[in-house]
Amino acid sequence: MNRAEKRLARERRTISIMIRVYCQAQHTPAGDLCAECAELEAYALQRIEKCPFGWRKPTCAKCPIHCYKPAMRERVRQVMRYAGPRMLIRHPKLAVLHMFDGWRKPPPRA
Repeated sequence: MNRAEKRLARERRTISIMIRVYCQAQHTPAGDLCAECAELEAYALQRIEKCPFGWRKPTCAKCPIHCYKPAMRERVRQVMRYAGPRMLIRHPKLAVLHMFDGWRKPPPRA
C-alpha cells in the first residue's frame, strides 16, 4: 500500500469510527449502525473517494471546496462535535493524526 492509499484508508477509517461512536451513544447502544448513520457513513466515504485533492486533501472543515450537501455537512459536524473529544480516549492515534491533517493546507487544484 503506497502513501496515497494509506492516507485515504486512514481518512475512511477515522470517519467510520467517529460515526460509530456517535451512533452507539445517540441511537443504537449495541450492534450495527442505525439506518440514518449508515447512510451518512456511505455518503462520507463516497465524498472522500471523489475528493478532487485526492490523498493530499485537508480535513473537510478546512477544505476550500465544500462537496457535502448542506444537510449532510451539518450532520457530519454534529458527529464530529460529539465524537471528536471521545476519539482522544478511544482511538488516540487516529485523533492526533486527524488533528495534524487539520493543519494541512489544501494543495492547488489541478
